[in-house]
Amino acid sequence: MSVATHWGSFVAVVDSGRLVRIEPRDDDPAPSPIGPGMVTAADDSARVLRPAVRKGWLSGLPRVDDTARGADAFVEVSWDEALTLVSDELRRVRSQHGDRAVFGGSYGWASAGAFHNAQDQLQRFLALGGGYTDSRNTYSTAALEVILPHVIGGHPWSYQSRMPMWDEIAENCELVVAFGGLALKNSQINPGGLARHQTRDLQRRCREAGVRFVNVSPIRSDTAGFLDAEWLPVHPNTDTAAMLGIAHTMLVNGWHDEDFLRRCCVGFDRFASYLTGELDGVPKDAAWAAEITGISRDAITGLARRLATQRSLIMVNYAVQRADHGEQPIWMSVVLAAMTGSMGRHGCGWGAGYATMDATGVARGRPSVARVPAVPNPVADFIPVARIADTLLHPGATIDYDGRRLTLPELRLIYWCGGNPFHHHQDLHRLTRAWQRPDTVVVHEAWWNTTAKFADIVLPVATGLERDDFAAGFSDPHLVAMPKVREPAGESRTDHQIFAALASRIGKEQEFTQSRSEFEWVRHLYEQTRNQLGADAALPGFDDFWRRSTADLPPLRGPIPGSFEALRSDPQRFPLPTPSGRIEIFSAEIDSFGYDDCGGHPTWYEPVEWLRAGLSDRFPLHLISNQPASRLHSQYDNGGHSVKSKIGGREPVTINPLDAAARGIENGMIVRVHNDRGSCLAGAVLSDGVMPGVIQLSTGAWWDPVQPGLSGTLDRHGNPNVLTADRPCSRLSQGPSALSALVDVEVYGDPLPEMLAFTPPPIEH
Repeated sequence: MSVATHWGSFVAVVDSGRLVRIEPRDDDPAPSPIGPGMVTAADDSARVLRPAVRKGWLSGLPRVDDTARGADAFVEVSWDEALTLVSDELRRVRSQHGDRAVFGGSYGWASAGAFHNAQDQLQRFLALGGGYTDSRNTYSTAALEVILPHVIGGHPWSYQSRMPMWDEIAENCELVVAFGGLALKNSQINPGGLARHQTRDLQRRCREAGVRFVNVSPIRSDTAGFLDAEWLPVHPNTDTAAMLGIAHTMLVNGWHDEDFLRRCCVGFDRFASYLTGELDGVPKDAAWAAEITGISRDAITGLARRLATQRSLIMVNYAVQRADHGEQPIWMSVVLAAMTGSMGRHGCGWGAGYATMDATGVARGRPSVARVPAVPNPVADFIPVARIADTLLHPGATIDYDGRRLTLPELRLIYWCGGNPFHHHQDLHRLTRAWQRPDTVVVHEAWWNTTAKFADIVLPVATGLERDDFAAGFSDPHLVAMPKVREPAGESRTDHQIFAALASRIGKEQEFTQSRSEFEWVRHLYEQTRNQLGADAALPGFDDFWRRSTADLPPLRGPIPGSFEALRSDPQRFPLPTPSGRIEIFSAEIDSFGYDDCGGHPTWYEPVEWLRAGLSDRFPLHLISNQPASRLHSQYDNGGHSVKSKIGGREPVTINPLDAAARGIENGMIVRVHNDRGSCLAGAVLSDGVMPGVIQLSTGAWWDPVQPGLSGTLDRHGNPNVLTADRPCSRLSQGPSALSALVDVEVYGDPLPEMLAFTPPPIEH
């Protein structure tokens, strides 16, 4: 049977209704090992099998006396009682505090599937009920999403279709400089699913064609070994300074593309005054950049010369913008590309997020696929996605956001469906304090992860293996059937079934379901897609598609909106969707906001936490909390592949041997990673693939606090977000700054606490 996930498509082997194993598809050249590991998690002890309500909440304790969220026992109840509790609480909160007091917390990947999209289902239901406070942007790319529309115009994600594809790079480019690297582990993933992984082979084709790669990153393995990349270890959070040093070298030597900068950009003269030090008395030359970044002056100068004389591509990865002043490396990477002479030349110029998702750089997009129709949200309020703890702790406060002033609403009910805030968010102890504030937290979950344990009402949901759907991945030119592999565990229901039952209690069932069953919805969305694309698409009928398991979507045709090649050819005929119609090296609009942490052109701002900060005397190691290789974010951390990657049951942390020797740390030891915000245990891996002064601890280990609900307690499992700062990267985007965190590491000499990350809370039946 066909299985589609965010980490690829597989085949499920089922015997008498029992899931035996999950195998890669024969036509996938680089299948993800996450898929087969899903089997062990399908029926493990962490499954939520029946509706459950937190005991303190159910007993009606006044909230001022009830701060046990995260530490309390649960009481299992019937579905009828659970649905009554949810619907009554929604009605109470709306009537007493207004619709804006309800937060529709569906941020995250949830499961693949065009119909069973958790965010679509939740927001449709809440909008029909009167509305909700929404969130904006993503933890992954908030700074990028806000800055790029100012600089190159268009939708925040339109750059994906405007940058060179891998096959074009192989044919036309000579030099790729990757700030933040090109970690292949991230290309296991594609939002919404994918049929076949292609990034690895396309990267290999580039290298075989003679393209040279430079990896500007604190981590050597951020590029695949077969790329033979030159590694320039850079101090974390200093990519902007490195780019400024390269740009200054190009400017003073006359190596920059004056014609492109004059015709196709605005504001270079003002930016050049900053580069040379005319504005602030500090030339941003190679020596200045070398002192900040740790990259030698000669390497910076040599890279500037190569960029100016070779057909080049500047790549910037998402990690560099999840940091203090994260907008700056994104903006500066566009400016640097514009200076090189390669911007707007086929297969060259600029791009972002390569290898972060498999489809990035593989395809420019796919035709639109039908989805469940949205219901307009009657509530206009929203919060930047990473400001949830601020909102809970400081309702009524005002913050800046992209030229606006937002008033943070008072949230009394959180409804979370899809995603895991106790994975995504920074400073989990601060989130713990904030999470005690709302009256009620409702969560849909398949497993007793941290978010479920910190809820008041937990409704068990079917997994992607337990419902019918089809996958339509981001930019992936295939549709993949997702027939139900097995029956839902215990009393689990799909998100749609739950919301349909709740909708019936407010007289909105017909509007929510449109009188279709779930399978009828799946068929309807597929046939609607087929009809929209027309006869030329040659999509098979639904029954044929369901038998075949896949269908090919036609390629996109027509000009690329906002094309840099078209801009270079004739900026008058093909302007960008920016105020000037050009690349905005200087943005008058951003400058008018008057932000002291994001001015009118790319600027070096010293991070709050980095290796030269005063805090480094106490915490001398910079923490890189990047994406894991063994799972998607926190999904299937209890799966077989993720569990096998642990050391003594803890998440592995990679340490340079020099830093380890100074602390008496050896391979395989359990260590304590700590700073003033918190501490966690992890298993030590020694490698010179991370530069001295840096440690790497992936996100996604289910948070396992020794004393749940108590802020500051030790995490037994290795979740780096007990260490990261809940601090906006700037007033412009209010994005997260997870990769601006200083820590220290020591051997853990106390008896190891029992691991309970995958153990359900106490449950009364």
